[in-house]
Amino acid sequence: QVQLVESGGGLVQPGGSLRLSCAPSGSIFSIYFMAWYRQAPGKQREQVSSITNDGMTNYLDSVKGRFTISRDKATNTMYLQMDNLNPEDTAVYYCHAVTSNALGYWGQGTQVTVSS
Repeated sequence: QVQLVESGGGLVQPGGSLRLSCAPSGSIFSIYFMAWYRQAPGKQREQVSSITNDGMTNYLDSVKGRFTISRDKATNTMYLQMDNLNPEDTAVYYCHAVTSNALGYWGQGTQVTVSS
């Protein structure tokens, strides 16, 4: 079992920055893949960025060059540095982890609101 807790969301003006964190607990060393998803009101949940145990990363086209995903290997804590935010980034951001036995886990989500 893995539990995921996100933090770092909030209200920010356009052009501002936020750093999201996802802290796993439980069987953290069984995690081999982690990702950030987001869901805006009335829209489907979409994957924003992902990172593997090997450090391979992937980004949604609309966030490339603005968001940076990283992961602390010792604790498996995952981060999402979000710069130059715009109103289209407003959403609930979720942490997702997949373990070596192909089980998926979700955090409770953290709200990010970009508004002047």
